Amino acid sequence: MRNAIVVGGGIGGLSAAVGLHRAGWRVTVLERAPEIRAIGAGIGLWPNALRALGTLGLGDAVAAIAEPQRDGGLRTAAGRWLTRWDGRRLEAAMGGPVLVVYRPQLHDLLRAALPADCFHTGAEVRGATPDGRVDADLDLPPADLVVAADGIRSRLRGHLVPGHPGPVYSGTTAWLGVAPQPPAHGPCGYWGEGREVGILPLVDGRTYWYTGALAPAGQRAADEKAAVLDRFRGWHAPILDTIRSTPAGQVIHLDLYHLATPLDTYVHGRVALLGDAAHATVPFLGLGAAQAIEDAATLVWAVRTQPDLDTALDVYDRVRRPRSQAAARASVRAGRFGPYVTGRLATALRDAVVRLTPQSVATRPMAALADWSLPDGTGGRTA
Repeated sequence: MRNAIVVGGGIGGLSAAVGLHRAGWRVTVLERAPEIRAIGAGIGLWPNALRALGTLGLGDAVAAIAEPQRDGGLRTAAGRWLTRWDGRRLEAAMGGPVLVVYRPQLHDLLRAALPADCFHTGAEVRGATPDGRVDADLDLPPADLVVAADGIRSRLRGHLVPGHPGPVYSGTTAWLGVAPQPPAHGPCGYWGEGREVGILPLVDGRTYWYTGALAPAGQRAADEKAAVLDRFRGWHAPILDTIRSTPAGQVIHLDLYHLATPLDTYVHGRVALLGDAAHATVPFLGLGAAQAIEDAATLVWAVRTQPDLDTALDVYDRVRRPRSQAAARASVRAGRFGPYVTGRLATALRDAVVRLTPQSVATRPMAALADWSLPDGTGGRTA
C-alpha cells in the first residue's frame, strides 16, 4: 500500500486526503493547530468545485449542506440596483448553481470521510525533502507522496523554494460573519468606492456576510463588530441590520494576502504543493476553495491513472499550474476593476458599465472559469 503525508488540514488538504484514502492509499494528515477545525464563516463553491468534489465521491453530500445562490444582483452602497441576475440563466451559463456552504460544515464532512487515526494535531512540520521525508515532531518514514497543503504561509513552500518572496498584502482588509437569521433579500452584493459587502443565505436559514475595504494592513480594534459597523455607516440598512445581529465575538477580521509572484512549479520530487500553498489568491471572485478542490481532484486522478508517480506529478503540475494561476490573475482584476475602484468619476464610470452590460456578457468570463473537467473529461459539464 502506498502512503501519503498531507501537511495541512484545510479544505484542499482534506479533499486530497479523502481522494487518496478512497484510492487505497494509507494517508496521514498533519495539522499544526491543536485541533482540526475550520476558520472562517461561509465559503462559495462554483459549479466546477462541486464537480471536482463529485470525482472524489463527495458531490451529493456537499450539495446537501449548501444553498444555491439564484436570483440576486448587485447594488450600490445606498441599495440602488446596478444589475440583477436571473438565476436560471446564470445556472445554465455556469453549468450548475453557485453554492454557499457554512465552512465548518464542509470541514466536518471532509474530516468524517477519513479514518480518525489518520489525524495528528499539534504537529510542527518544519520542512520536507524531494525524496518524501518530512521534518516533523513525529517519527515518520519517508512517504511515497507528500501533499503540501499548509496554507498561504506554507513552511514547506518556504523550505522547497527559499527564494520565493512569499505572500504580499493585497491592500484590502475584510470582516465576515454569520448572522442568525435569513437575509432580508436574496443573495446580493454591494459596491461602493473602495469597499464591498456580500449578503448570502445559508441552507439552514442563517446569513453569511462579508465586507472588504481598502486599508493598511495590521489595523485591529478592541471591538471588531463596532469597527465594521463604523466603516460601513450609512450603507443600505439591511446590511447594517445583518451585521448588528451577529454575535460580537463571531465577527472575523482578516487582512487579505496573496501570492503575487507565481511559482515556476508545484512539484518538487515527491512533494506536491496544493491550494493556498501553491497559488493563494484574493477572494474577489470566490475561487480559492474551488481551485484547491480542483487541485485535489486532479492530483488524485493523476496518481490513479498514470503509470508511475513521477509521471503523475508531472501531469498534475502541467494541468494545474496554468489554470490556477490564470484564476488568481482574474481574481486580482475583478477587485481592481470592480469594488476596489477609487475616485468619484472612476466609481461612477464603473457603475455605468455594470448597469449597461447584459447578463449574458457579464457571465461569460465567469462561465469560462467554471468550465472544468479532469484531463480525461471526467467531472465535466453534462449540459
